[in-house]
Order: sequence, then C-alpha cells, then structure tokens
Amino acid sequence: MTEISPPATLSALWDEVRLQERPPLPLVRHAQVVAWLRRLQESAPELFRVEEVGRSVEGRAIHHVQVGKGPRSVLLWSQMHGDEPTATTALFEIFEYLRRYRRGPQVEGLLSALTLHAVPMLNPDGAERFQRVNAQGIDINRDALMLQTPEGRALKALRDRLQPSLGFNLHNQDWRTAVSKSGRPASISLLAPAFDEARSDNPGRLLAKRVCVVIRDALEPLIPGQLGRYSDAFEPRAFGDNMGRWGTPSVLIETGPWPGLDSEGPLLRLNFVSLVSALEALASGRAEQAHLERYDSIPLNDSKGLLHMIVKGAHVFGEAGEAFIADIGVAVSPAVRVSGGTPRAGFLGLIAELGDLRVFGATETVEAQGLTAVPLPATDVKEGDTVSLPPRRECEIAVGKSARLMLLRPVAPPGTWRVERIIRFDG
Repeated sequence: MTEISPPATLSALWDEVRLQERPPLPLVRHAQVVAWLRRLQESAPELFRVEEVGRSVEGRAIHHVQVGKGPRSVLLWSQMHGDEPTATTALFEIFEYLRRYRRGPQVEGLLSALTLHAVPMLNPDGAERFQRVNAQGIDINRDALMLQTPEGRALKALRDRLQPSLGFNLHNQDWRTAVSKSGRPASISLLAPAFDEARSDNPGRLLAKRVCVVIRDALEPLIPGQLGRYSDAFEPRAFGDNMGRWGTPSVLIETGPWPGLDSEGPLLRLNFVSLVSALEALASGRAEQAHLERYDSIPLNDSKGLLHMIVKGAHVFGEAGEAFIADIGVAVSPAVRVSGGTPRAGFLGLIAELGDLRVFGATETVEAQGLTAVPLPATDVKEGDTVSLPPRRECEIAVGKSARLMLLRPVAPPGTWRVERIIRFDG
C-alpha cells in the first residue's frame, strides 16, 4: 500500500508548484481561469481534458477539468460563492503538481486509482463582482432543490452524469470564525455534511468523515490549534447536503482567517496539503482506515468568536452620552476596492464589537489605557503629530463604522493631543 506523503513534504512541494504569477486571490476572475485552462491544455493535452458544462447567467463558460484514469471518480467544485476564491487557485496548483510529478510514484498511483473531476469556478459572475451570490442575486449553494440558477443546474447535471463516489465542496468562511472558545483562528474547518435531519450515518458519510480525519492529521502539524469543525445542522437547500442524498457524500473544506493579513500564501499551502493528502489517502485505500473518533473530536467552530484586533481600555465617545471606557473590536475581511476604474484587492476593517470584549479572541491586541480613540480625519495625519480633539459629533465610535481610528494622548498645553497610533485597513 502506497504511503501518504508527510505534511512537511507536501508543504515543501507547494513551494515548487505554486503559481508564481497570479493576481491577488480576490481578483481571480473568469478570464484568468480561462487563461490557466488554456495553459493546462497546451502543456499536457494528454493528461487534462477540459470541457464546457454550462454557462453562467451572463454567459460565462463553466468548465469541467478531468484528469486521471482510475475507477474511482471524485468531484471537486470551487467558488460557488463568488467572493470565496482561495480553492480556485489551489486547484490549479494541484493540477500543476499532477502535471509536473506525473511520472513519480505518488502521482502515478493517484491517477491510476482515481479520476478527478473539478469545476474550478462555478460562479464566474459573482467572482467578477466579488460577491457571494450569482448575477440573479441567488445563493447557488441554496439552489440545490429549485435549480433556478444555470450554475446550479450545471453542477447537478455534472454530478448526475459522473456519479462520483465522493465530492469536495470548497469554500471560504467568515474571518471572525474561531476554533471553539480558544480565540484561535479557524484557518481551516471541515465537515462531512448530513444528508437528513437526523444527521444519520451511512457508508458514504462515514467515508467523508474519515477523509476529514486524514485532512486533520495532515494539517495539525502545520497549524496546531487552528483547525475546526463546521456545524452539521442539515440544510435542506444546500448542495453538499443534497449531494449525500443523491449518492455522492461530500467533504466541506472552509478556508478561514489567518493570524496576519499576509494570508494568501499560507492559506493556499493549507488547501494544497489538505486536498493532496485526501486524494492520496483515497487512492491508496488508507482513508478507509482513519479512526472515526478523530472526526468527532475536531473542535466545533465559534462563528463570531474572533476579532482581528481589540483596542483595549480606550476612552470612547459613543453616539450619545458622556465618554466611557471600552474595548473596540475590529473585524476584517478580504475586499475589492475600485480606484480610478481599476479593482484593487485589500481588506475591509469595521468596528464589530464595543464594550467589554474579554470573551473574544484576537490576532492583535492594542493596549489603549489612558488614550482616547476617535475616527481618523480626512486630513493628512501621522503618528507623533499634535492635534486638537475634534468636535463631539466627529468623535463618535459605533459598531458598523469603518475601523479608521487614531489613538490620542493628552499633552501640554491643555487641549493638545498627540497621535500615538493610527489604525487603518486600506488594503
């Protein structure tokens, strides 16, 4: 039986096969996917088969990539939510790995045991806008029963044609997701979705759980304490849940927050290690040997337990009343801004919590005792400047407002304040 590649080996392999020239993840658009597909076909036409399986609402092609000649079919689909792009790029890095190492024993064994079918970008219209829903405004992942979206119909038709033995449903999750009550970021979360309200097990769902265990064992050495388990509450409209009813159990992989904003490389690496480990285990038969108790002990997600930054103990002016002492919780999320007609990737920072925030985790804590927090003015201000306190209405801090702040310390003469720190997330 072929050994599964150690996590450290796969992590190092990613450095060799990662896409060197790629746009930032939020800016991966349909045209980029088409260019990558063209390169696949040109570089290894005997290895990859690419076909169009549908069109989006706005007429963009939805592509299906096939690789391998094994008896066991596996279906992977990514970016059914247009603003969840990580796995789209990760799939092309896996294709590059398969192309480059196809003569090696690991890849040769994988491709002789499995036939992989991948839809790298199911929602190209949403990707164009960097939005969750498609051009109709429908969440494709809640359209498995009604099939009102052409994208959903394409995925359902592909599944029905292929009858794959397992699916991988690849997503990104909210950057506020923590691992249980640890306050640690849930950088990857896993789930073997239920196929009924009772959350019953059958051989297919048990296989999906065992594959989750394989991924857990591969990732824990790389991200100790940063792996969680998504809720398995049955969602009757969702594709993952209905795939199980239709005969294709699935593994949900949710890519989440990273401790710092320089997150793209680390999260792509984790996707690569996750998927290659899982596919090798399926090909070798080792997935069936994984211990189910290791699935049940994956800590559950805490969907709102994490903040990117907590500013602790600042003097704050709310929307009414006198100034008070509070913690300010900042949440960030990947975002696309348009400047001069050109889209630009970055992060959006918003004030998400205000008050006593001791129960939240954060990737950065700013001690602000003795400082006053106010919104950053439009005028050019830098740390170390001395300023006057803005009028009361311009000092207000509130949940939902932009996290563009400055922390001020009173200095002599009276009425003068020094800018101790500027907080902004311009991307």
